Amino acid sequence: MSTLKKNKRIKRASLVELYGDLKPGRGNKKTERGKAKYLGGNGRKTTGISKRVYRRNLKRIQVVENGAVVSRRVPVRLIRSGAITKPLAQDPFALPENN
Repeated sequence: MSTLKKNKRIKRASLVELYGDLKPGRGNKKTERGKAKYLGGNGRKTTGISKRVYRRNLKRIQVVENGAVVSRRVPVRLIRSGAITKPLAQDPFALPENN
């Protein structure tokens, strides 16, 4: 394996460790007909099953990574939980403080 591939794999592994795997999940969508038994019907019948993709709720934001500010697509659940550190917004017209 070349060094370039190895470095790419190491970088990818560190991103997966930080943000989790961002690949979409796979599943099925089920179409049904009929009325449920508890509502007085004869039961629900499946009329079709089709493949679908469960996509993550990703947002493009700036995050602090190893002391540098980078733009990443991050799951909203990580932003809400506080696992992501955003850069501090600075006032553009503030004067530097002299101590």
